[in-house]
Amino acid sequence: MKIACLAGDGIGPEIMAEALKVLDVLAIEGLELGHADVGGTAYHKHGHPLPPETLALCQASDAVLFGAVGDPTCDALERHLRPEQAILGLRQALTLFANLRPATMFAGLEDLSALRPEVARQIDLLIVRELNGDVYFGEKAIRTLPDGRRQGYDFMSYAEDEVRRIAHVAFRAAQGRKKTLCSVDKANVLETSQLWRDVVIEVSAEYPDVALSHMYVDNAAMQLVRNPGQFDVVVTGNLFGDILSDQASMCVGSIGLLASASLGEKQTQYGTLGLYEPIHGSAPDIAGQGKANPMAMILSLAMLLRHSLGLEAQAARVEAAVAQALADGIKGADLGGSHGTAAIGDAVASRL
Repeated sequence: MKIACLAGDGIGPEIMAEALKVLDVLAIEGLELGHADVGGTAYHKHGHPLPPETLALCQASDAVLFGAVGDPTCDALERHLRPEQAILGLRQALTLFANLRPATMFAGLEDLSALRPEVARQIDLLIVRELNGDVYFGEKAIRTLPDGRRQGYDFMSYAEDEVRRIAHVAFRAAQGRKKTLCSVDKANVLETSQLWRDVVIEVSAEYPDVALSHMYVDNAAMQLVRNPGQFDVVVTGNLFGDILSDQASMCVGSIGLLASASLGEKQTQYGTLGLYEPIHGSAPDIAGQGKANPMAMILSLAMLLRHSLGLEAQAARVEAAVAQALADGIKGADLGGSHGTAAIGDAVASRL
């Protein structure tokens, strides 16, 4: 079993160290780790945020464990050289089209949510976000109109096969949960969304055991605050999924607890090739200070064990150890606590 470990920028190396500490406790036989530079760190060393050797390591691995990218010193670079382009490059090269972002309210943390505790404790949902289409990958530019005004444009589109494959991922995820799926779009305004809705309905015929509903994205944003407990699995496009998953993270109290998996079609002998990362950024303002909460990184490791290595028992153990640490009052500054990065990693490892 081969894992490519890309720590990246900012707090990435710190939280990666704690995830690997937890992985070491599991003592998985036959596990091989590879390390490479990515993001701003890679640009400063190699002249590109995703060097060929980093990409080659990922392509030869069964899974990628990813820290974070983002470096203020790279803000003035051309877009294709900025650290964040490494993520887009990996998604395309590894054909990672399905982003799974779970949001669960951990017991005892309800008061940290911006929602009322009785509302927050109902949150247990999974957002399935399409990654390879939409405005992020469409034609884009800034042009000058005949009258001299500047105009920016971004082309939004989805082909039916792109919608179909993400719909299958979402329906299968729903089958393993509460068998309800909500598809989020803006079909009352966008033709792209109308195609999305039509194809999702077509795919639903193959999953008669899953109850399908539809919701416009503006209503979905409101309902995530008003009644988040109504959602189980949500499937949506790239742009809407980016926004709603971050909103869901704050509904549970902290972005420092949210993990994610980006999966593709490639199957290894153990599971599905995927990239796993916390959804927070590189937080350069606290980098190197030992203040970062590594729990999202550790929970991302759990998702890696489950989806790419087929180690469900070990994944469940890691998740239970995180939940127990939180129940025992082990909290970082983002949760109102005073525990540092290494102390949190030690606490999870000891409970594991």
